[in-house]
Order: sequence, then C-alpha cells, then structure tokens
Amino acid sequence: MSFRSSGVEVVVPATSANLGPGFDSLGLALGVHDHVVAMVTEDPGFLVHIEGEGAGVLPTDEEHLVARAMLAAWTAMSVDAPGVVIRCANAIPQGRGMGSSASAIVAGIMLARGLVIDGEELLPDDEVLGLATRMEGHPDNVAAALLGGFTTAWVDSDDEGAPHASAVTHAVHAQIVPVVCVPQQPMSTSTARGMLDERVDRADAVFNIGRVALLTHALTEAPQMLFPATEDRLHQQARAAAYPESHALMLALRARGIAAVISGAGPSVLALATTPAEVADALAQVPADWQASVVAVDSAGARVHVRGV
Repeated sequence: MSFRSSGVEVVVPATSANLGPGFDSLGLALGVHDHVVAMVTEDPGFLVHIEGEGAGVLPTDEEHLVARAMLAAWTAMSVDAPGVVIRCANAIPQGRGMGSSASAIVAGIMLARGLVIDGEELLPDDEVLGLATRMEGHPDNVAAALLGGFTTAWVDSDDEGAPHASAVTHAVHAQIVPVVCVPQQPMSTSTARGMLDERVDRADAVFNIGRVALLTHALTEAPQMLFPATEDRLHQQARAAAYPESHALMLALRARGIAAVISGAGPSVLALATTPAEVADALAQVPADWQASVVAVDSAGARVHVRGV
C-alpha cells in the first residue's frame, strides 16, 4: 500500500448535539475548529504534538483519540499502519459538551484516509460516518463534524444485524446566531449518560418527537419558533444534578425568552439567538468565570488538505 510522502491536514469543527429534544440524533457544527496535521515517518508508532486545548493532559502516543481513529480507519481499509507524527492545534474545549471526541475521531479517520493513495476508494464517505459512529457510540456529533451545518443522523441495521449510520444536512437560517457558554470544569459524557433512565414515559417521548419535528422547521425556515422547538423532557432535567450551574443558566436564559439548551451531554450551554438584542442579553447572563462567545455555524464540516497538492 502506498502512502503520501507529504502531510495531510484536517480542519474539523466543534459540534453541539441534541439541541434540546433531539437526543442522539440532531447536531449543529460550530465555527470553532481543531487543526490536525499527520505525516508518515520511518519511525514506528505514533508521536503526537498538542497545542491549545488538551496540551499537557491528552496522551501523546497511540492512545490519543486521533491516533486510535487512524488505526481503526486503516484496519477498515486493510492497511498496515505506518509510523506517524501528528500535530494538533486544538481550539475545541475538552469534555465540555462541544464534540471534542467526535471531532478527534473524524479528524483521525479523514487523516488516515487522506494519507493512503486511493484512500477514498478503500473507505467511501458513507463508511466514514459508520466507522466514526461505532467509535463514538452515537451519530449526532460525528455527523455534524463530518458534514457541517445542522444534521439529522440515525442508525439502522443491515440484513445481518450490523449497524449502519446515515445522516442528512440542512442549511441553517441566516438569522440564527449561536452563543456558546463554557464553564471551567469538564464533565465526562459517560457520567452524564449514566444518569439517564433505561425507559422513558410515552408522553415524554411523544412530546420530544413533536419538538424535534418543529426544531427542524425552526432551524431552517422559522427561527421565531426556536423557543418552543428546543423544549426537552428526555435528558436535560434528568442530568441536572450533574451540572447544576449549567442547568440554572439554561433556565435563566429561557426565562428571558432565549432558546437555550444544554450542549450535548454538558456542561456547556448553547443559546440560539435571533436578534442582536438576544445575543447581548444572553452574553450578559453568563457567569463571570465562564467563557462565552458568539460563533458562526460551520456549513462545510471536516475539510481535508493534502499538502503540496
């Protein structure tokens, strides 16, 4: 198998999943990015250099999630892994509900494919999403990181019972402005998911189904409907004890008429503002020790650049 002699760079966006009612199915790509470069070397194994978020904390060998995703992609492609140097310039906060793990997985898969000549034939786009979903455990974040924009993702099974992930992407209404509110302390997704009941009440399920349908309409065509469309009964209240400050901020924003949700599994809060006044109001409610920023919707998703080409 032939590898490229030049480096491959991937730019991958942060994401916010669930968006209130769309548990494990809806995602939004945000204009905060990790830049990851990989190059094949003669030395075996992985060497990872990290700048920005996660520096000094994340592993710098084959245990790094980007490296693990590259290995998984090469296994799927029946390619023996070479030695690799990876350089990560990270802007996506770690463990804050902004899709850092999904972004790392997508980056690794796209890097591995890009480093192999004819890699797109060995690992087509639909298989990229499936592999990323299997690594992440659910498709919402990885779909948004890969495709960009507002995504709806789902998983079904083939005739042999193997899971298969699919997704569609939608353009977000130009009036919608995401405001991301990030606390200092992280929280693991597994901890947050462990707080959810195995069963849900039928009335709550029906409530969320209606809100998901409305949210798709609101995000694409009718931003004035965002506030009712972002209501949820399945996961946010159930996990409130895990992020009391985040839950309090979300409720405070909603009390002011702003469509606010817990971002992913938390603890970040995402506000979907529709006017400059709402943006200013949302920023004014954020605690002083949090980081708050107005970001764009990333409509492109993961971008791959082969250096020297």
